[in-house]
Formats: sequence, C-alpha cells, structure tokens
Amino acid sequence: MLKPLALSVSLALAATAMPLHAQDDNLGTNPENNNQVSSITVFGDSLVDAGNLNFVDPSRAPASLGYFDGRFTNGYDYTDLLSIQLFGTPTTASLEGGTNFAWGGARATTTSPVPDLTEQLGAYGAYLAGGGTVDPTGLYVLNFGGNDIFAAAGSGAPTGFGSDTEFLLQAASNYAGAIQTLSDLGATNFLITGFPNAAPGQIEFSLEAEVYLLSEISNLNLASSTNINFFSYLDFFGRLSADPTQFGLPADLNFNTPCLQAGQSPDCTGYFSFDGVHPTAQVHQALYSDIQSQFGFSAAVPEPATWLMMLIGFGMVGAGMRRRKPAQVTYAFS
Repeated sequence: MLKPLALSVSLALAATAMPLHAQDDNLGTNPENNNQVSSITVFGDSLVDAGNLNFVDPSRAPASLGYFDGRFTNGYDYTDLLSIQLFGTPTTASLEGGTNFAWGGARATTTSPVPDLTEQLGAYGAYLAGGGTVDPTGLYVLNFGGNDIFAAAGSGAPTGFGSDTEFLLQAASNYAGAIQTLSDLGATNFLITGFPNAAPGQIEFSLEAEVYLLSEISNLNLASSTNINFFSYLDFFGRLSADPTQFGLPADLNFNTPCLQAGQSPDCTGYFSFDGVHPTAQVHQALYSDIQSQFGFSAAVPEPATWLMMLIGFGMVGAGMRRRKPAQVTYAFS
C-alpha cells in the first residue's frame, strides 16, 4: 500500500533538477558550480548500456531490428552524447575495455538476472584491482530505477520483500549507498538520475521512490568537495509531454506508437519511444541538451601553471632524448 504522497512529492519536485552539494548537507545549491570533468564512468540500466548485454547475448538490442551499436535505441544515448562533446568519443562498454558498466535490465536492488548496481560496483572494483584508477575529477553517472519500478508495479510485492514500499526503500538505499561507496574511493563529481515514470499508471511508484532517494542522499556522509548533480526524469518527462518543441522535438510528438511498431526505424523522427520501453535517440538528444543546460559539464583543462610545467617537462624530455639512446617509457595518467 502506498503512503500518502502529497507533501513528500512537493518536497521531491522542489529538490529536483539542481546540483546538490555535500557542503550544504547534500541538498544545497551553488550558483558558481563549475562542472569541469576529465572522464566519464557510467553505471546503470538499458537507458545507458553501451553494449554489455548485447556483447554476451546478441539477441538483445540486435542491429537487425534497428538497435544501434548495442544500445537499446536507434542511436547514441545521452551519456554517449555527453562523452562525444567532452572527449570526442562515445562511452565504451566495460566488457569491451571501457568504463561504462551499465547493463540492460539492471536494477538498484540486487534482484535481476543481470549485474545490478551492487554487482556493477563490484565490476568497477575489479577494474581498479586490474590497474584502473579512480579519477577524482571524472564524472560518475548513475542511472537506475526504471526496472525497479517495473518490479514494484507488478502483481504483489517483489519476491523476498514484504511490500512494494519495502522494495522501493531498498532500491533508494542501494542507489544512495553507491554514491557513498564511490565517494569513499575518491570520486567527487556525480550525475544522478531519479526514478523514471516507467509506464503509464506507475508514476505513484516513481514518486514514492524519488522521495526515498532524495532523503537517503541527504543523509550521506560525503566530503565537502562532493558535487551531486541530480536530474529528475519525472520533471523532464513532464516538461517534455507538455511542450516537446522546447526540446527541439515536433509539437505532435507521437507518445503512443513506438517507432519500431510504426516501421520508421532507424530515423524515428516524431516518435517518443523506440520499442515501447526505451526512448528514441531523438529523445536522448533532448535529455542530453537538458542535462547540459542545467549542469553545464565541460572538459577539464590544465591550469596555466600546469600547462607551464608540462611544457617545461616536454622540453626536458626532448633535450634528454637528444643526449641518449631511445628508451621505453611508460606513463600512467590518473
């Protein structure tokens, strides 16, 4: 049974779509926020899976049906678009050597057949143990919740839980706990997406879970330098449905018929959903643009003093190379 949500929903929506900062008990704002990042690491579900599930099961998101390069849509997702803008390349699935650990079907709770949030963090731990490093100025994206909402909205409480509320509380706790885990490892810059409205008639579950998530985040014990950029899908999709044109989409955007069903793939112009579950690449473009308008992520560049030291260093290396035989040098950048 869902709790009364009127007051809680108002609090949740008031706190959405804004940067949250540890120095303000994780729930403040900073008008001088400067989101310069040096890399992107992604954890999440099919909205941001760069091909991990397709890698192990090519029947999932197959190119033959119009899915693009292992993604669950007809083009790059919003994390790819952000990575392309900042660093010139899309994200790469972790199974293919990249730092996108997302899996289609993943949940914030550890209750699905694929690597869920906790298991993705475990994969990241293995990456670190294998020589990877935590980038303190990198952006850590966490995009979970849709599959948990699907589970909560099903008949009866999810297996192993006494109620849907207990399940959603666990999802929110795990979600916020992942921020704490990554922060303890040295991550300082986060993009966190709230629980999406997974399907018509399920918004009550999404709102309830979003309230729990914001509450859990406010109780984290993070370093004062931690920057949490919280993006609410509920807010975004509400604004999108009210006026698609503000995101560069047609006024008559089709919210009812999936692009695949209409036989319009791979173009999908004018369609909200690609396959009945996942948004089209055009909506991902709108997502990316809205995230950028709110948070303004940019690629980190060295400070002038750092540039000077680098130039001096390059000069010394050049002089040394002229004086001695070539040698093999290994550089590690963190």
